[in-house]
Amino acid sequence: MAKTIRYRIDRVNADHYSIRNRMETTMLWTRLAAALMGATVLIHVFAGGVDVHAPMQAALPDPGLAAFAAVLWHAVTVVLIALTYGLWVLAKHRDLAFEIVVSGVQVGFAAVFLFYGLTRLGTVSDMPQWVIFLAIPALTRLGQSRERVL
Repeated sequence: MAKTIRYRIDRVNADHYSIRNRMETTMLWTRLAAALMGATVLIHVFAGGVDVHAPMQAALPDPGLAAFAAVLWHAVTVVLIALTYGLWVLAKHRDLAFEIVVSGVQVGFAAVFLFYGLTRLGTVSDMPQWVIFLAIPALTRLGQSRERVL
C-alpha cells in the first residue's frame, strides 16, 4: 500500500515537472516573438527616426501636414509598444482571441508594406519590414499552439 502511494506521488511529481518544463520550453517561442517586437520598437525609434521621420519632417513644406505625419509616426510607435506588451502577456497566458488581434495587426502592417513596396517602388526589398511583421506572428502561433494550459 505504502509502495503504491509512493509510486503515485512520484508519478504526479514527474508529470508536473514534465508539463512545467514543456510549457517553459514552448513559451520560449512566444517570448522570442515579444523580444523581436521589442527590437522592432528600438529599430523604429532610433534607426527609423533618423532615416525616415526626420527627413520626412524636413521635406514637408506645410506645417500642418508635417504635424499630421509626426502624429502618425508616433502613433505607430505607440502601437508597436502595445504589441510588445501584448506578446509578453501571451507568453504567460494562452488567449486565442488576443493572439488573433495582436497577430492581425502585424499581418496588416506586413500587407501595407508589401502593397506599397510593390505598387509605389516596384519591389518589396526596399521596405523589408514585412518580413518581421510576418515572422513574429508565426513565432507567436508556434509558441501558443504548443502551450499546454494547466
